[in-house]
Amino acid sequence: MIPRYTRPDMGAIWTNQNKFEVWKEIEVLACEAQAQLGQAGITAEDAAWIRAHADFTVERIDEIERTTNHDVIAFLTCMAEHIDADIPEGQEKPSRWVHYGMTSSDLGDTALSYQIVQALDIIIDDVVKIGQACKRRAFELKDTLCVGRTHGIHAEPMTFGMKFGSWAWAMKRAQVRLQQARDVAATGAISGAVGTYSSIDPFVEQYVCEKMGLVPDPLSTQVLARDRHAQVMTALAVTAASFESIAMQVRLCQESDVIEAEEPFKAGQKGSSAMPHKRNPITAERVCGMARTIKANAQVGLDDVALWFERDISHSSAERVALADSFIALDYIADKLLWIVDGLQVYPEAMKANLNKTRGLIFSSKVLLALVNTGITREEAYAIVQRNAMETWADVQQAKEGPTYRQRLEADPECTLSSETLDRIFDPWDFLTRKDAVFERLEALEF
Repeated sequence: MIPRYTRPDMGAIWTNQNKFEVWKEIEVLACEAQAQLGQAGITAEDAAWIRAHADFTVERIDEIERTTNHDVIAFLTCMAEHIDADIPEGQEKPSRWVHYGMTSSDLGDTALSYQIVQALDIIIDDVVKIGQACKRRAFELKDTLCVGRTHGIHAEPMTFGMKFGSWAWAMKRAQVRLQQARDVAATGAISGAVGTYSSIDPFVEQYVCEKMGLVPDPLSTQVLARDRHAQVMTALAVTAASFESIAMQVRLCQESDVIEAEEPFKAGQKGSSAMPHKRNPITAERVCGMARTIKANAQVGLDDVALWFERDISHSSAERVALADSFIALDYIADKLLWIVDGLQVYPEAMKANLNKTRGLIFSSKVLLALVNTGITREEAYAIVQRNAMETWADVQQAKEGPTYRQRLEADPECTLSSETLDRIFDPWDFLTRKDAVFERLEALEF
């Protein structure tokens, strides 16, 4: 991922420096486990020496890899140079015990699982913060009336706080989904070539995984099955889609013809190089745009599941790009979305104006039910309601002065509803007498 969209903590996880640090720890732990077993000839003193002297530089590894064309061998060669640097000539070299009985995937896959867990912990924290902000703002705007829209068309009244509440629940689902992915990803394997433990005792795997906070794969085939990684990447993709959904709502609310809410606009910020009046929803647009990259990368994760027989490496090159980029991009847009949600500017008066823009048409469902209650059929009631509604809508379409929807109903001899009934029907709060049920559930939501 380009530096522009990389936050420091997440970016650090996917650097070669961090990867090799994890590799080093796995190799040192494996040596300690071998020493405890006492089978291969490695002593506790050897393991302690390796622990104290194991080191590397990324530059030296890169230099060696230009010759070996194999990153694990380059890493092990570099480590050996440090471990054996102070060993007298002719004396046995402790580095011979590093990677003993292991294969490259034992190291790479276990380390990758650890990096994924590191990264998921950041993403889960991101999601929790967004969810908490959404919940807080939902209660701030619990009683702020706005019009609900279906198909982009005015429907019935709701409150703007309900939007934030729905976003909070989406973040809770994301939290659960990501935690499930973390549980699946926290798996290691040190089982040797094709996973038979032919040259390494299962104790080594158990020891290393326990120290790394991982669970041993019950049956690896030299590699960890990539359905785990696919689950991680699809969880990231669904989370990105949820972020996109929120950002899309912000963009729609910020349209000049709607302007019910607006993402923050900092002092000194410029909206357009040509039109100084513009305050564009550029951050929400960026969230939507980068979500596409994360969603597309999920397909890479799914394609990586099918490998030839016990293993191939068709997955590894794609993972190096797709996994890191998805985590970095999602962490970035999470930070941006939190900024949007936390500082979203809302305009209740504009909401009120929009609520009244269709001259009372949004109350048609209540009129329908009230007419049915008078004893006529639903079909008869629907005809009365729709006829007057379409006449009112024609005036709205043409920006033409004319009777409101209620005035048309009052003038219609077939509409037998009393003034008292119409007063109740045309009160927007009549739609929201049960909204507390929604907010009671939200109150109980915990992150």
